[in-house]
Order: sequence, then structure tokens, then C-alpha cells
Amino acid sequence: MISNLSELQKKDLKYVFHPCAQMKDFEENPPLVITKGDGIYLIDENGNRYMDCISSWWVNLFGHCNKRINKVITEQVNTLEHVIFANFAHEPAAELCEELTKVLPKGINKFLFSDNGSSCIEMALKLSFQYYLQTGNPQKTKFISLENAYHGETIGALGVGDVDIFTETYRPLIKEGRKVRVPYINSKLSDEEFTKLEDECIKELEDLIKKKHNEIACMIVEPMVQGAAGIKIYSARFLKAARDLTKKYNIHLIDDEIAMGFGRTGKMFACEHAGIEPDMMCIAKGLSSGYYPIAMLCITTDIFNAFYADYKEGKSFLHSHTYSGNPLGCRIALEVLKIFKDDDVLRTINKKGTHLKNKMEEIFKDKSYIKDIRNIGLIGAIELKDNLLPNVRIGREIYNLALKKGIFVRPIANSVYFMPPYIITYEEINKMLQVCKESIEEILKI
Repeated sequence: MISNLSELQKKDLKYVFHPCAQMKDFEENPPLVITKGDGIYLIDENGNRYMDCISSWWVNLFGHCNKRINKVITEQVNTLEHVIFANFAHEPAAELCEELTKVLPKGINKFLFSDNGSSCIEMALKLSFQYYLQTGNPQKTKFISLENAYHGETIGALGVGDVDIFTETYRPLIKEGRKVRVPYINSKLSDEEFTKLEDECIKELEDLIKKKHNEIACMIVEPMVQGAAGIKIYSARFLKAARDLTKKYNIHLIDDEIAMGFGRTGKMFACEHAGIEPDMMCIAKGLSSGYYPIAMLCITTDIFNAFYADYKEGKSFLHSHTYSGNPLGCRIALEVLKIFKDDDVLRTINKKGTHLKNKMEEIFKDKSYIKDIRNIGLIGAIELKDNLLPNVRIGREIYNLALKKGIFVRPIANSVYFMPPYIITYEEINKMLQVCKESIEEILKI
């Protein structure tokens, strides 16, 4: 154990069980105590500044301590901080729903509130199951998802996930869904090879749905990008085909926009790349720009109507959270939508995303340690070759070294990814990539 720990670090390690971490690792690299956020930077208790290049788990769109968002929080907290959302209503929630209908795909116009992404997924799966139970199709109980999928860590969400580090331990508890192959975009494939891959994956999905559609309630997708899989980007054509097939065979399509919604891919929602209209959308993370735990399940009137009945029919949807529809979260989300409109944020994302793509290729292309380079919107990822240092947790080492250089990146498997706040400057993008390169090459002793 490191001896020169601060009092706050000692207290943290004494009491806190950190998520997605092996606590024993902190014997060598204790958690940093962050005391302040300032735009794209995090500041620790010693005054060191770190560029937050992953938007603090993909949520912080407009920088830490954003003045516009801080202002509306202050206004709201002095008006109404919280109220039970069963049998009560309030202005921020109603206004938020109205504003969302202006930016969501056509047909999405009813909303259920939650407080985190996993619970939102859980709601969607339950809602789909109950819909068919209440509309004369009780046999439709199965779920389809994509290989390498991640939709959260509640038991239901794990059933449609396919990342072993999250699912393997809990396999006996999980209601396992069917997983289908995905046509990942790969720079090493020719156009002809990629089209062939797309055709194969679409055919496999079609065959499954044709054979099993009578028992399938829904298909759930991360649109275009699978985050926890290592920022894997797949075909818009495949996504469009999935929508067409699910619609044809009376299967709900659940669009999990929790990570990719609110501009991250260069579109307001990632499903727009395929021009599709899902039956349900799950939104969270960027919805409140990282300020407040809020998630929403967005659905069609058709789904809503299956639950609209006399109480004695027992068709109510009984899924609630204490902080569902919290006024603070709703007010923040409203301001997020206003910022998008006022500042033409999508245009900014696409301009900076192009710069990120070009700079990544300039710095990393043809490097001996690079397996693939991926980009969409303001997301970038470099995938390292396998077994570069067989006995070393190379991702962890890159993270530690880059952090010492003032850059906070977080690897996933063999990939190092970049998902910075939209306020990042072009100069900061360059620095982020250069430090990452230096850190990798220092570890590899190149």
C-alpha cells in the first residue's frame, strides 16, 4: 500500500467499494480525489488538472460546472426540488416531454421516467413483454439483441447483453436472449467484402425472425456504435434492415440511445443514421449532461394504448422509482435541449469530429501497434493489436501513464477511446491524441 495517501484517499479506501474496479489495484494506484470541475478539466485535491476525455462516463456534454446549467439548477431548487411523480405533475416534466417530441423520431410521443440507463432498459423489456401479454400474444416472451451488446447491469439488462465480464458470473440468474451477428465496419475490408458481410448478417437475422417471430417480443440495439464492446461501429444498412424486419413481423424495436443519443455520433440520435423510427427509445446520460440521474423511456401511442384501461382490468404498468420525473433533472434536460438549439451544437460536433478523425489517422495510421482506427461524430477509438505485452494489463498502464500527463482516457479491452465534452477545442483534441500516443509508445518502449 502506498504510504503517502491523503486523508480523503484513506477515508475513501476505508469505506468505498468502487464500481468497475478491482479494489486491490488501488494499493498501487489509489483513486484520485477530485475537488472541482472546470469546463473540460477535472481538478484534484493537489490542484492538478486532468483533461476529461471520456466526459466522465460519456455524460458530460458541455463541460463541468456549466454556467447555463448551474443557473437553472439554482432557480429550480429554490422552486421545487422533488415531488412524488405518481398522481402529481409539474411543469419541467411536461415541458421536457413536449420539447423531446420535436427532436425524437416520428411517432414517439409518450414518456416514462426513470433515474438511470439500466433501469430504463429494464422498463423497456418489461413493457414489451406486458404489451404482448395484454394484446393477445402471451407467447411472445423472447428477446433478440446483438453480439457484443451492452445494455446495463440489472438482471434483465444482462440478459440482452453479451460482454462476458459483465454477464458470466450471473449466468444462472439471467433470462438469456438470442444474440445475432453484426457487420462491423473494418478499414481492412474492401467495399465488396463489407457488402458480403452485411448481406450475411441481414440474412441470418431474417432467418431467425422468420422462424421464431411468433415467440419474439422485441429486438434491442445499440444504434451504430457498441460502446462496451470497444467502440465498435456497425452498418446503418443492417440497422435499417432490422427495423424493416421487426416491423414486418410484429416485433418491437427498442433503440438504446443511452450512450449515443444527444449528438455523440453527429446526429441528435444515432438511429437517424439509418433513417429509422423505433417503437421505443431509451435515453439517459447526455440527457442531463452528467448533472443529474435521469433516464426516459420514449414510446409510441400504440404501446401506450395497450395499458390504457379501467383499473379493474389490471393493465397498469407497475414500474417506478423514487426519483422518477424529478423536477431538477427535468429542468436540466430542458436546458440541454435549449443549448443544442441556441449554439448549433450538432454543427460543432461534426466539425470537431472531422478534425478528430483526421488527426487520429495522422498520428496513428500505419503504427505497428495499431489494429484499427474508428470514428463517428465526436467519438474516436484506436484498437491495439493483441498480445503486444502478454503479461501486462496494457490498457491499465496506458490509463495510468496518460493520467500522469494530465489526460484522462479509459481503455475498453484492447481499445483506447476518446469521447470528450463538446466544448473541447481543436488544440485540446491534438494534445489528447498526442499524449495518448506518447503513453502507448512509452509503455511499449518504442
